[in-house]
Amino acid sequence: MKYGFIKVAAAVPAVKVADVEFNIQEIEKLIAVAEGGHVEVICFPELAITGYTCQDLFKEQLLLSKAEEGLMMLLDFTRKLDVISIVGLPVLAGGLLLNCAAVIQQGTILGLVPKTYLPNYNEFYEKRWFASAQDLNPTEIYMAGQRLMLSSEPKLFQTADGVRFGVEICEDVWAPIPPSNNLTMAGADIIFNCSASDELIGKHRYLCSLVAQQSARTMSGYVYASCGFGESTQDVVYGGNAMIFENGRLLVEGERFSFQPQIQSAQVDVDRLRTERHTNSTFINAQRNARALVIPAKLALEDHPFTLSRTVDAHPFIPKDSEMADSCEEILNIQTAGLAKRLYHTGCQHVVLGISGGLDSTLALLVCIRTFDKLGYDRKGIVGVTMPGFGTTDRTHDNATSLMQSLGISQMEVPIAKAVTQHFSDIGHDASVHDATYENSQARERTQILMDLANKLNAIVVGTGDLSELALGWATYNGDHMSMYGVNGGVPKTLIQYLIRYMSALPVFAAQRNTLIDVIDTPISPELTPADSEGNIQQKTEDLVGPYELHDFFLYYFLRFGFRPAKIFLLASAAFSGKYDKETIKKWLQTFCRRFFSQQFKRSCLPDGPKVGSISLSPRGDWRMPSDASSALWLKECDEL
Repeated sequence: MKYGFIKVAAAVPAVKVADVEFNIQEIEKLIAVAEGGHVEVICFPELAITGYTCQDLFKEQLLLSKAEEGLMMLLDFTRKLDVISIVGLPVLAGGLLLNCAAVIQQGTILGLVPKTYLPNYNEFYEKRWFASAQDLNPTEIYMAGQRLMLSSEPKLFQTADGVRFGVEICEDVWAPIPPSNNLTMAGADIIFNCSASDELIGKHRYLCSLVAQQSARTMSGYVYASCGFGESTQDVVYGGNAMIFENGRLLVEGERFSFQPQIQSAQVDVDRLRTERHTNSTFINAQRNARALVIPAKLALEDHPFTLSRTVDAHPFIPKDSEMADSCEEILNIQTAGLAKRLYHTGCQHVVLGISGGLDSTLALLVCIRTFDKLGYDRKGIVGVTMPGFGTTDRTHDNATSLMQSLGISQMEVPIAKAVTQHFSDIGHDASVHDATYENSQARERTQILMDLANKLNAIVVGTGDLSELALGWATYNGDHMSMYGVNGGVPKTLIQYLIRYMSALPVFAAQRNTLIDVIDTPISPELTPADSEGNIQQKTEDLVGPYELHDFFLYYFLRFGFRPAKIFLLASAAFSGKYDKETIKKWLQTFCRRFFSQQFKRSCLPDGPKVGSISLSPRGDWRMPSDASSALWLKECDEL
């Protein structure tokens, strides 16, 4: 596999009922297109060689023998082609006629898969013509010039690159226990479905849900190809569905009711699927008794260079526009519920938090407001503390005080410059040297103030640091790194802007709207070094550690799927094409890998806080890593990019 991807396709050819020669020509056209597009496996509809709607013509010897001749023509056509084709046709095995899918490559039948569940209700009468795989005893047949053992034994096909796939046919996926359950438990990465599903009001929506759920439940790729224009419309109509899913997510979908043949292809990320599986103990337990015969495919005749063709979302943590409001509300509810439980458990009706006028403290403050309002607590129990220091600018200070005043919370201002200057004197540090000591002393002084105020007021300190900062270790150890409950610990930096923007549009925060928008527009900075001569922020975080949108992208794929730097680099280059060049991406990926490993010791002693999305860095939950692990392997691969 190239970077863990395999390119697959669902095809809907033109068809004429019972005209095998025409159907084969149309199938060959799409196979040629697939081969030219470096597709590795292509799936055609159920009974594509004859057409699905032949009805009692399936009893005719001429049609059955022509179907076999058609398969021989396909074998001859594919003799020098690497693409694996899955094509439906009727097959005689002793006294049984079976609805089968033939898996072929390089002029060879790799295997035949008979249909298990035959619909025989409403408009379907398949048992009138076909027997089920359940009726089949192992039978040796001679077909299209090859000897084959035909049986109901589950079969997996394995590509030269090690990708395993299984095949089921139409109604099989509608069954209470589809064959794909066992196939995926036995190791199939992808399921191909040769189908012939007619169109009824509401059926397509149900079908999409059904296939998406099967793909998600089995953590597999699912390629669905159903017959379309050209099938008989005597009583029903076939719309020509072509869909490809990956772990429940739709990658590509064809045009229904098209009068033209079509082929829909996508790259399925098998690495991603396997990572999901081997980290999911439920899936592992379910595999215990799954068995299948594994049939190897042929080695490729020609090696093609890999080109990533799928679209990569540059902001994987950001919900789609259509889901934005619901997702933001759910995230805020999780944060609110987490803080509410901690307050209820401790008996506190007071919280203390530092308000800087930046993104993180603003989100934490708004979460506190929602929590107190929901609990019916007086907002005066929220004590917001501004602690101006050497780098505090008027813009952030004004935004902080404006928010606190308009929200009706308790305010305190404790300047730290005098205390920190005394501290420098005590430890013998030159205040003109703006190094880590200079910066971290301020962060620790602020944390000391908050902790001591919490003791004084019988309150808890609400932490403001976010998931992205935890990943990079962009926090002062035992400074802003520490709190009594961290409400933002599960929220990445790129998402915080959207959460604040969402809340700025709510009626309850109408009075704060302009201030909240200005907070979003303010450069991200710890403000630990002095501003420039005009009072503007000089120390910008993204200039120092890199763009947060890149680091959040790296974090998502590193943590969620365990991808290696080379694959993350490939995906990032595609996602941010035109915005960052490859050298820039490489530079910050190296920074991410270096900092992620070196800063684990900060994550090993994090305060409590709620998990919000699929990724968490809590040492008690999703991420357990030794603080002294070596980053050498990851940095070496970064160097070689």
